[in-house]
Amino acid sequence: MENMSLKCPVTIKAKVTENLKQRLAAEIQENIKKVDMELQQLEFHAKRALADQAKQDMQGLTAIRQQIDAERQKRLEFKNHMMEKLKETAQLELGAEIAQGTLERTVSVGIGDDLHKILGEEILIEDGIVIAFRR
Repeated sequence: MENMSLKCPVTIKAKVTENLKQRLAAEIQENIKKVDMELQQLEFHAKRALADQAKQDMQGLTAIRQQIDAERQKRLEFKNHMMEKLKETAQLELGAEIAQGTLERTVSVGIGDDLHKILGEEILIEDGIVIAFRR
């Protein structure tokens, strides 16, 4: 066998622009709104569940309260994480490069090829437009 086809990761990096900062901030703010709505729904359902459980059996009340508190805590931690990301996004310097994810590509590798060069490939984008391929 002289060559082989491999699926290799390609890192996608974005050049920071005002448009990118605004888009990232909008996505983060949307996530914050969603988690706020989830917290409101959780509170509404929690009141109903606690009232129903209190009518049936007081011993189960503690377990339900713990489940509700755990769900509330998960959402609050996520919201705090999103708030931190929003601060980080605001502090991004224009022209800097940030990772946006990875894609896969299929490459043909032969004997003597430098695998490190193949695995280290990147695509640089600016406002969604490919501006460079890097090895």
